[in-house]
Amino acid sequence: MNALLSPFNLAPFSKIKNTDFLPAFSHAIALAKAEIDAITENNATATFENTIEALDYSGEQLDRVSSLFFNLNSAETNDEIQKIAQEVSPMLSEFSNDVALNTALFERVSTVYNQKKQLPLTAEQQTLLDKKYKSFSRNGANLPEDKKETLRAIDKELSALKLTFGENILAETNAYELHLTNSNDVKGLPEGALEAAAQVAQQKGKKGWVFTLDYPSYIPFMKYADSRELRQKLATAFGARGFQNNTYNNEQNVLKIARLRYQRAQLLGYTTHAHFVLEERMSGTPEKVTAFLNDLLEKAKPVALKEFQELEAFAKELDNIEHLEKWDSAYYSEKLKNKLFNLDDEKLKPYFKLENVIAGVFEVAKKLFGLSFKQVSTIDTYHEDVKTYEVTDQHNNFIAVFYADFHPRKGKRNGAWMTSFKGQKIKNGTNDRPHISNVCNFTKPTDTKPSLLTFNEVTTLFHEFGHGLHGMLANTTYPSLSGTSVYWDFVELPSQILENWCFEKDCLDLFAKHYQTGEIIPMAYVEKIKASANFQEGMATLRQLSFGLLDMAWHSGESPELIKDVKTFENAAFENTSLFPDVQENCMSVAFSHIFQGGYSSGYYSYKWAEVLDADAFEAFKEQGIFNSEIGHAFAEHILSKGGTEHPMTLYKRFRGAEPKPEALLKRAGLMN
Repeated sequence: MNALLSPFNLAPFSKIKNTDFLPAFSHAIALAKAEIDAITENNATATFENTIEALDYSGEQLDRVSSLFFNLNSAETNDEIQKIAQEVSPMLSEFSNDVALNTALFERVSTVYNQKKQLPLTAEQQTLLDKKYKSFSRNGANLPEDKKETLRAIDKELSALKLTFGENILAETNAYELHLTNSNDVKGLPEGALEAAAQVAQQKGKKGWVFTLDYPSYIPFMKYADSRELRQKLATAFGARGFQNNTYNNEQNVLKIARLRYQRAQLLGYTTHAHFVLEERMSGTPEKVTAFLNDLLEKAKPVALKEFQELEAFAKELDNIEHLEKWDSAYYSEKLKNKLFNLDDEKLKPYFKLENVIAGVFEVAKKLFGLSFKQVSTIDTYHEDVKTYEVTDQHNNFIAVFYADFHPRKGKRNGAWMTSFKGQKIKNGTNDRPHISNVCNFTKPTDTKPSLLTFNEVTTLFHEFGHGLHGMLANTTYPSLSGTSVYWDFVELPSQILENWCFEKDCLDLFAKHYQTGEIIPMAYVEKIKASANFQEGMATLRQLSFGLLDMAWHSGESPELIKDVKTFENAAFENTSLFPDVQENCMSVAFSHIFQGGYSSGYYSYKWAEVLDADAFEAFKEQGIFNSEIGHAFAEHILSKGGTEHPMTLYKRFRGAEPKPEALLKRAGLMN
């Protein structure tokens, strides 16, 4: 019995076998095709209900199977799942093209679109109609047949290349280990990092300590290991993923992806991939994005250079280091931060036990939005690490199911993300509630310690939970406009605004308790957290801008056919933002999963763009009290629940009363004169 072929509400993880996926995809694609045929073969005149609405509600089973499968491919993959992904991706790409290039379907959509001024549509329905029409016109519906075939071939190749790109990085991450047995080699490392590394070594049947390229292992080593030589070794290995002379090299994949995206954009009548993407963003054009990034660069660079010189002088004074290298940055930054603020992560970690931080973020959601989270053990999961919760509102109405998956393992990619196993929609009078998941990579508990987070990991948890709230509080009629289905440069507002609470005493008092004594985090530490919030903010801003400018270089410049060497091209893109000497063996583009595997191509700038929004929006909470439920209700009503039902600026102004002011960000980041 194939668990995916019957209708299901909660994902039946324990009943699914890998062999179920291909038949399930084939069945769900056939079902979705039949639903499309029912629309095109309808003899009645095309209406909003029988065409636009019917199209948006179609393919539900395919969406469910896809979200399950691709989340597993990110969070709990293996060779068999990766092989299936390579088979399934072209099938999905082909189906997507079958819909986008379906002439009869486009004719019906156009019929409705051409009468939109006469139709009595709600704002959400108008948005849906525009979106559906553009999904055809922007994806080749007006092309002649021969060009449609070219588009199909490009999309099929792109879907396979993106998968291979990600698989290569995961393989390189899993393949590397730094095995140490001499206690001199691990000097400087905190007890928790050593215990975790000893546990990994033990699991591999080895003595001593094993450090990997997974973030919870890699970052503490770079921050605390006294051995400069070993920091260099680990950092070089991390930066060389996808850039070595082996089967996992991603250089050709990067060049092919960039070229195919450019060809696709040109085929559709756009100058570059960025012009195509940004037409459907708040920013609008590559020129506006580049101007935005360069304007921030102008303000941040003098600050960053000053901070870099301070760090260099500090390293020289401390250890007689003549020239700072990339593997020195985290190490000396941590020491300088400790000197300036007498604050390091190891002092703070005992106050950030994972379970307490989770309880804290739930309490924030309760105070602001009236939500309650009840842990339940009856919901099926894909791994024993995953915890599940039922979410209700203040009237005890069911709101969502929430999955939390917080520890690294072999089949899980690095980083942190939010996803959904089931979207929200209102159909036939029933509000179908969502199933949302947060996935992170925090240190596992050891024999003697629970999972203790760095302050940076605390903000990561709040960030992803902000995305989660965007999904959980979704309350729209149509599935394609629900939750995080918003303009990409708006999607980071709910996540980034929530990070602000981590710096507030009233919030920290809720959960920052010493895991052994129960003592609430001392006020002195809270003041230091706030005081150090802008520590090296210029350097951090420069780093983010460098990623945004690299993304724009790949996607908004002249033909990528002219790019012969990935590393040379990347160095040119980094020219105005680089502080440290280049490492010849390293290349970022070949492991830049956000833009070459995920959905951030021509969109990496959106983190900074959304920071302007979040800094301005948080001012509303600061003015009225950070737990003011009226402001919380307004944010939920106008931003979190509305998804992509209207233009983001319309929604934002409804919440804030005006467009955002960049000054709020510059002030918060300490970048104003």
